[in-house]
Amino acid sequence: MKYFIIGGDDAVLGFGMVGVEGRVARNADEARTALEEALEDRQVGIVIITEPVAGMIRPLVDRYVFSQSFPLIVEIPDREGPMEGRPKLRDLVNQAIGINL
Repeated sequence: MKYFIIGGDDAVLGFGMVGVEGRVARNADEARTALEEALEDRQVGIVIITEPVAGMIRPLVDRYVFSQSFPLIVEIPDREGPMEGRPKLRDLVNQAIGINL
């Protein structure tokens, strides 16, 4: 099982440094193409997408998240931090594991 990152330059570079393949998306067309590429690869089990990029293609991301179970799509904040109204990464982790870090 592989991970795939879709985001800005920093996110893709950072995840790439630990061996995660990905694509930089600067607009909705690039984001859509990158997501389609990730979904076509049967070895990709988790697609990581930054919140701003997911926002560019929100209907597509939501349609896939709510209709498919595999691969898992995970939205993360970019280097600017969480978008307004979105939980912080630490809060998401705390909720997922059931303890406060």
